[in-house]
Amino acid sequence: MVGNLLLELLTRKRPLLADGAMGTRLLELGLPSGAPPELWNEQAPDAVLQVHKSYIEAGSDIILTNSFGAGRRKLARLGLADKAASLARRAAELAREAAGDRAAVLGSIGPTGELLKPLGKLTLKEARESYAEQAQALAQGGVDALILETFFDLEELKAALVAALQATDLPIACSMTFRAGGKTMMGVSVERFAREIEALGEERIVLLGANCGAGPKEMEAIAERLCAAAKRLPVLAKPNAGQPKPVEDHTVYEASPRDFAESARSWIRAGVKVVGGCCGTTAEHIKALAEVVKG
Repeated sequence: MVGNLLLELLTRKRPLLADGAMGTRLLELGLPSGAPPELWNEQAPDAVLQVHKSYIEAGSDIILTNSFGAGRRKLARLGLADKAASLARRAAELAREAAGDRAAVLGSIGPTGELLKPLGKLTLKEARESYAEQAQALAQGGVDALILETFFDLEELKAALVAALQATDLPIACSMTFRAGGKTMMGVSVERFAREIEALGEERIVLLGANCGAGPKEMEAIAERLCAAAKRLPVLAKPNAGQPKPVEDHTVYEASPRDFAESARSWIRAGVKVVGGCCGTTAEHIKALAEVVKG
């Protein structure tokens, strides 16, 4: 990990700026509703590059690859399991091309969409195999680190973490999705998440995060609790742009760039190190955050 760009950025005193949404931005650019965004890594790479570049131009220090769902287990439901590795690798290559040495690239890995046994049919072995393949492909594509994001089941997050640690030598960020009350839909509290991940004592885990789910105002309390619970690791906050609302033939998210940035001031006061946006956020939201982060 010597010379790793993400690790170098984390030593800086100021907060760091991550990127905004990928999937909702691609929908605006013409991605068919219901289609996996990851397919556009091969079918419409210029669109993916456009989104990445918009965030870098807005001031992002960190961007995430378009690979959230590029896992074998998730793509198998669409008959695309054998494309998982190539789509993940291409996602990393595109993000690396857009970022150059201007921003760190985090390889995005999301949940399988299945429940682990005994609640579901997915075994730990099956989950780990899928995550290992995805992590290795992202590493081959040139990411600086991995981010396990939008998890709601702590045991599945740990399965992904074990797989990523074994498959690569990269730093790893771990992020879960919390509801307004500070628990995931599986009942995992902010405090339990921080306590159990830090208790692993794994030096390659470099960030704890909360992303998606809550809007910017709801993130204020979540960020405060996560920063208080994290005793060793820096914290990332990357919420949605509020709640989505259907307007005619498209979806609008309620938080304006200005409102989003104002809430971010609260996250930073609580101690958050990395701020960014998830679903519904745009380059304009990131520009507004840049004014808060970089002055």
